[in-house]
Amino acid sequence: MTGLRFRDATRADVPEIVALLADDSLGKGREGAATQAYLNAFDEIAANPMHQLIVGEAGGRIIACCQLTILSGLSRGGGRRALVEAVRVASDLRSQGIGALLMAECEVRARAAGCTIIQLTTDRSRHDAHRFYERLGYQPSHLGMKKPL
Repeated sequence: MTGLRFRDATRADVPEIVALLADDSLGKGREGAATQAYLNAFDEIAANPMHQLIVGEAGGRIIACCQLTILSGLSRGGGRRALVEAVRVASDLRSQGIGALLMAECEVRARAAGCTIIQLTTDRSRHDAHRFYERLGYQPSHLGMKKPL
């Protein structure tokens, strides 16, 4: 996509990021208007150097986003791992390679942070996303589990 650039999100981007998060079948039911709670979460994320909120911008519009978290651990020889969450591309721009470019940006940043592996979870109902990640070389190697608190 012409003019696409990736950058760290700013607080002013929060409404557009929340709109992207709500712009799919799962997000519609769990996201809402950009309230103070979202701004508070952004502030916490921005204050932690191990978290990065990345946006893709083209023509002055936020068209993609994700969160990249760098995790230190004792497993895998004490190596760092990167966790990618909340990957979204604007619904009117999907299937144009933007998601692949966003994931490549995550991989560059993860390598720069010293990560030896990158991982993500994706909802079982997101069959198109599964095919997308597998095309990029991600393997469904684990079973993820979640429990609401």
